[in-house]
Amino acid sequence: MPKTDLCDLLQTDYPLIQGGMAWVANACLASAVSNAGGLGLVAAGSMNADLLRREIRLAREQTDRPFGVNIMLMNPDVDALAAVVLEERVSVVTTGAGSPGKFIQAWKDAGIRVVPVVASVAYAKRMEKLGADAVIAEGTEAGGHIGELTTMVLVPQVADAVSIPVVAAGGIADGRGVAAALILGASGVQVGTRFLACDECCIHENYKQLVIKARDIDTMVTGRSGGHPVRTLKNKLARHLIELEKQGASFEEMEIIAVGSLRRAVQDGNLEEGSFMAGQAAGLVNDCLPAAQIIAGLFRQACSLLGGQMPVAVPGLRQELPAGGVR
Repeated sequence: MPKTDLCDLLQTDYPLIQGGMAWVANACLASAVSNAGGLGLVAAGSMNADLLRREIRLAREQTDRPFGVNIMLMNPDVDALAAVVLEERVSVVTTGAGSPGKFIQAWKDAGIRVVPVVASVAYAKRMEKLGADAVIAEGTEAGGHIGELTTMVLVPQVADAVSIPVVAAGGIADGRGVAAALILGASGVQVGTRFLACDECCIHENYKQLVIKARDIDTMVTGRSGGHPVRTLKNKLARHLIELEKQGASFEEMEIIAVGSLRRAVQDGNLEEGSFMAGQAAGLVNDCLPAAQIIAGLFRQACSLLGGQMPVAVPGLRQELPAGGVR
């Protein structure tokens, strides 16, 4: 099993962070991933402060391993959420949809690791200057809110530009993706879509089955024209939003239609009116497994691919892989 500087930073067995998926990543999923040796995240994107506090405390009842919280900085309750993270002394905070600059110092003073999601080299360098402990370089293959660059081109450029650990995200759902991320210069991976089809993930069964049955071409991106692109699985709602874009609808008009759609997918399994956010890696997901089995499988395959085959040292590795890989 490859040990990297990300494992040291997060105090995990595997260099893996579970994606901070709003409405999806609760205490149950986060604790399962942490118990399996990765870093589980409770996603605060759909929560108020009271609910986040309850989920953090519930996760602590279910694991004695480090776990984190993901905060979407456009959440109107972001100040209250940031305060809960401080008060509860979580191990790690990941952030998205904005700059965490005004919170970073307080979090770091409390011993909390800060790991923002970035979609460009410039933003990664800015986060490093602000004191981030690592960055998650997320490619456009990812589900949910996305940037423009692919994981393949974003990760090595970010890795060249900063001295802190880089976590690759977007399109990673098996050990081949993990191995590729390490070769590109990442110190670890963030995995989201694969955990949608996970025994401990509490989304509606309709959602899980859509992911499992998805083909390579079964996601689409809405909102590009308004500057708020979101990748989802194809369904009636997604196609309707695309048609509205073609007709020149504003972001505000589309937002009215889309509001509540992620909840309708996660909780109700509404196949027509739900927003089933998932990355392009859904085409690689063919079954539903326990989190521990998913994580072990990812790194067993990655180690088998990397062992004895590396033409150069993998950036971030602090432990040699055994010749012939891990079986």
